[in-house]
Amino acid sequence: MAERLKRTALTADWVVGHVDGQHCLYRNGTVVVEGKKVLHVGHDFVGDVAETIDFGAALIGPGFIDLDALADLDTTVLSYDNHPPELKGRVWPESYMAAGPREMYTPEELAFQKRYAFTRLIRNGITTALPIASLFYRAWGETAEEFDAAAEAAAGLGLRVYLGPAYRSGNLVVDVNRKIGFHYDETRGLTGLEEAEDFVARHENTQGGLIRTMLAPDRIETCTPDLLRRSGAAARALGVPIRLHCCQSRLEYDLVLQQHGKSPLELLRDTDFFAPSTILPHGLFLSGLNGITHAAPDLDILTASGAVLAHCPLVMARGGKIMHSFVRFRDLGVPIGMGTDTHPADMIQNMALGVMTARIAEGDPTSVRAADFYDAATLGGAAALNRPDLGRLASGCAADLNVIRLDSPDIGQRIDPIQTILLNGSGRDVSDVMIAGRFVMRNGAIPGVDDVVYHQKAQAQFDRMVAQYPDRTLFHPQVGEIFSTSYPTLGCTPIFMQSV
Repeated sequence: MAERLKRTALTADWVVGHVDGQHCLYRNGTVVVEGKKVLHVGHDFVGDVAETIDFGAALIGPGFIDLDALADLDTTVLSYDNHPPELKGRVWPESYMAAGPREMYTPEELAFQKRYAFTRLIRNGITTALPIASLFYRAWGETAEEFDAAAEAAAGLGLRVYLGPAYRSGNLVVDVNRKIGFHYDETRGLTGLEEAEDFVARHENTQGGLIRTMLAPDRIETCTPDLLRRSGAAARALGVPIRLHCCQSRLEYDLVLQQHGKSPLELLRDTDFFAPSTILPHGLFLSGLNGITHAAPDLDILTASGAVLAHCPLVMARGGKIMHSFVRFRDLGVPIGMGTDTHPADMIQNMALGVMTARIAEGDPTSVRAADFYDAATLGGAAALNRPDLGRLASGCAADLNVIRLDSPDIGQRIDPIQTILLNGSGRDVSDVMIAGRFVMRNGAIPGVDDVVYHQKAQAQFDRMVAQYPDRTLFHPQVGEIFSTSYPTLGCTPIFMQSV
């Protein structure tokens, strides 16, 4: 006779359930978890439970799904006020390319930064993540070995992930006249795809289902048509998601048009790239949107493709860009999920900013509601992954959930929990996280993780990386010339301003 799984009842002032295909709210609700699954959501559970945990003034909801989750040390502070990119070390100079790109991190540092980033995702209530990292700091692409370590780290922490090493066949370079061009190594790109396929074969649906896989060609402008074609075919053959950063900048759009005579989405269509689970961050620059005047059927291609947009409002707004528009894509039936793509991995902040920028884009405060973005952060991500067991709390679904406190003095007054957290909340209000029926964070603490020690180690690694910037920056200036402080710094010299 099979041993009965443990049942735990979780109660709170508010619970997000799922009925008739949409989220609903239960006042003074209950979630009953049995093993790795949700057994009951709502009121009046009939049956025995081994334990009841009452979270009181809180919201229990489905865990967030991050389709573009930072698995790196965050370097946003280096680009926040330091422009243009070709003079500030964000495009490799030809001299560096000729010398041969090198790794800026050791294997041990790569392993740590992923584990560190994974803890930040959990801390912000994210239960399923598709990691992303910058290839600027790499010799070329990511390696299968580092993702072996990432799989181990995610499984140890209990985070649900879709993993795959990023690969590419090209890279941006800048010459002494500040003209941006490309360096291509097709063999290297195809080798990267082969290694990614091998990684999928070894890791798909392992660690009790916590570790799934994906293909991650880096960015459309760094992939040749052949690499795009082969990547799409591989995703279809393997039955795994494929994610490609696309339509995220004016420079990208112009470079693709210049090289191929077609828009990014036309290039994807013509290379038969689209697979049943295709994820495209960020979807901002399409024909007729954000100043793109090139005539192309981009919206028609996107709508017909079935691809999901991974909307990352925070990282885009930091660079002065917003989506035009969430409302248009929604009304066309384009699936939209959410990504964070930067530090902090604060999905609540991204949803809040998403509402604001969507209303600004439309000039209409009634164009979107808080629920549109909560749906995107949960149901949208689940749809992108073809996982109806994720992104919702209902009987039979995965017991992936987060608890968001509503009793902070700064949370303000409330009549509705979703509007409240998007208005006044943040990731810091997440107190508890459960994944596959296991608490991976309890009362703000992740088992085995000292946040202070992790932060100090990450900062030390960051400082060592910044010190290597001069040889990867056009004209090789010293660090202090590349990065500035907001105001004159008197009495001491910050580490990043020191000579290297």
